[in-house]
This record gives sequence, C-alpha cells and structure tokens, in this order.
Amino acid sequence: MRIISVNKDNYKIHLKELLKQRVEENIADIDETVERVILDIRKYGDKALLDYTYTFDKVVLNKVKVEEKEIQEAWDAVSKEFKDIIDAAKNNIWSYHEKQFQNSWIDYNEDIILGQKVTPIESIGMYVPGGKAAYPSTVLMNAIPAKIAGVQRLVMVTPPGKDGKVNPYILSAAKAVGVDEIYKAGGAQSIAALAYGTETIVPVNKIVGPGNIYVARAKKKVYGVVDIDMIAGPSEICILADETANPAFAAADLLSQAEHDEMASSILLTLSDGFAEKVKAAVNQQMVSLDRAQIAEQAIRNNSAIFIVEDMATAIEMVNDIAPEHLEIMTDNPFEMLPKIKNAGAIFLGHFSPEPLGDYFAGPNHTLPTSGTAKFSSPLGVEDFIKKSSVIYYSKAALGKVKNQIESFALHEGLDAHANSIKVRFLP
Repeated sequence: MRIISVNKDNYKIHLKELLKQRVEENIADIDETVERVILDIRKYGDKALLDYTYTFDKVVLNKVKVEEKEIQEAWDAVSKEFKDIIDAAKNNIWSYHEKQFQNSWIDYNEDIILGQKVTPIESIGMYVPGGKAAYPSTVLMNAIPAKIAGVQRLVMVTPPGKDGKVNPYILSAAKAVGVDEIYKAGGAQSIAALAYGTETIVPVNKIVGPGNIYVARAKKKVYGVVDIDMIAGPSEICILADETANPAFAAADLLSQAEHDEMASSILLTLSDGFAEKVKAAVNQQMVSLDRAQIAEQAIRNNSAIFIVEDMATAIEMVNDIAPEHLEIMTDNPFEMLPKIKNAGAIFLGHFSPEPLGDYFAGPNHTLPTSGTAKFSSPLGVEDFIKKSSVIYYSKAALGKVKNQIESFALHEGLDAHANSIKVRFLP
C-alpha cells in the first residue's frame, strides 16, 4: 500500500491521480450493451430475460419467478443462528428507520388551508447483488424502510447461482422482511424488466439497490420511466486516524472495503509517519489470509493509499473533498471532529465503531452515496419510498384578497390565460 506525503497545496493533485483509475474507461461500450439489452427486454420480454441469464450468467432457466416452495426450502436450510441474527439486525434497522417516518400535515389560517400529503410509492423494485458475493444485508436495508413507508408491492430481483437457485441467505432475509415477489434475474436485463415489465414481471414505480456497472448504467437509462435511488459506484472507505488508533484496527477496516471488488478504494489520513508505516505493515500481514485476497490486493494496489498530512485542518479538508461513502474517525476525541465533517455517507466515531457495524447491525442504512456524491446526496431512507403532494384550499373571500396581485403577476409573465383563470371567478 503506497504512502504519500501531502500538504494543503498539493493534496488535490495526488487525490485526483489516485482516484482517476476508478473511472470506467469503456463506458461507451457498456452503454451500448445496456441499451441493446433494454430494447430486447421491451421487445421480447421473458424470452430475452431468460436468454440474457444464459448469456451473462451461464444459467439455464425455464422461468424467472421464485415460488413459495423454493423460499420455504431456503428458510428451512439456513441455521437458527442465522435467523436469529437476521431478526436482531432487522429490529435495529427498523428502530432506526421508523424515526424517519413522515406524516402528512395541514395548516389552517382563516379561509386558507395549506398542507402536504405524504403517500407511499405503490411499487418498488430492489436489486440485490448475487455475483461475486451474496448480500442478505442489502435485502434488509432496502426492504425495511420501504415497509415502514407503507409500500404495498415490494419486488426483488437477484442473479441466480450456477445451480439456477437463489442464495438461501438472500431468500431467507427476503422472507423475514416480507418481500412480495422474487425473480431470478440480474444485470441490466433485470433493471429493464422492472422498469418496462415482461409477461411475468409487472413494472414498478421505483428501483433501488446497488449493483455492478451494468446495473448502474441501466438504472441511469431507465430513469424517467421509473425513479431510482442513486447511481452506486465502487465501495470506498476513508479513515482519519491519529496515534491513539490501533494500526491493526485501521488495517482491518481498510481491507473490509478492499475485499468488495477490484475497483474499491481504501484511504487512510494520518499526521504520523510511524503510524502510517505500522498500518501498511498490518495491511500486508492481514491481507494474505483473506479468502478474497486477490481482489483486495488489486484494490489496495490500484485505488488505495495512506496519506501523511501536514496538519489536521488539511486532513479534514481532504475528507470533505473525498466525500467518502464510509468515514471512520479514529482519534482521541472523534466527537470534536464531527461538526467539521460536511461530506460523508456514514460517519463512524471512535475505535470500536468499525464500518461492518453499519453494514449489518447498528441500524443506519448501508446503501450510501459513493464517488463523491455525498456532497449532495444522502443514505437510503424512508423518505426515498414516499412522495409528497401539495394541498391548497382558498375560500372565495381569501382568493379575492389576492386576486389582483396574482393577475398582475401572470400578466408580467405574459400569461393572460393564467390571469383570466383568476379574473373569471369574480366577474358579475
């Protein structure tokens, strides 16, 4: 893992150089493939969905819908220990997200009633990855806020394994949170099916959930036909640490994101040369024993670095420039740093709040903005599964008090029909 010394004047250059390798070079080719897949799904429906499952996943399927029998078999196959863990995590995630619930409101003022009507989105499609790894945690993080919001139809798509079955842990998590429909479909083809529908899959109103570059580009392509949550990029973590931190802890946390995929990014910011060297050694020592060591090694080599920063003010500035998906503050008093953080998806404070705590169990959502988008977006939450309607009521007397102003405003914009819509209500 490379170590780079930076100061306020040159850190942007080094950050740009480090992260530019994560930019997808063949995006035009990917978009061409995605567009072709979407067109085929729209034209041929289930047949195209099954054909692409064979083309991309090398799995032969006769149908895409997961039947109740298969879900129950998966539930019976997993251990009681796993079910108990799912239940505990579900309770924590539910407790956190129910605090985000929004109610409709009405404001009365004489002859005027104004308000906002909050309505759950009727149908949601959620993508759950099942390629390089299976993520039952993603099921919980996407389904629970949707259920709290009041979504009536929750549809899950996920790639099947080589045996044509869905990972039993994913199916068990889906059963635990009450997913309504499950389909064996991955990649761009599943996103197209959710957006446009097939003979088997009824279209949804919004698509959520992370996936690979093909899934991300497909979500971008169908936006407008449906809503989407975000365009998720590769996983990333930034750790801000001083000498009170344990180098082994920091190394383990950097590797926790590096193992996701080769494009993941793990960055450490510290003021201490000695601490930087200890973390580098710990990363090398821990990495060799990982099951996904080859993936982690590529992410560490290509997209990751330890930055030795001249002062804490510059380190904070770097954090806000990176706007990381996950930020860990491993300092003597992390709460002193919290008010200075402007851009981060999730902030983990202290030496015993590692990133996997948020991935699985603490309660906050792990679907987070990536690739610097934490500068303007937020973690997935209950608000992503609702829509709002404005409510307006004026009595004749109330409208009469402001009619001249509205008419004049409309005429200043050259819209006399707007003005007439007011005027006609007060003609003799």
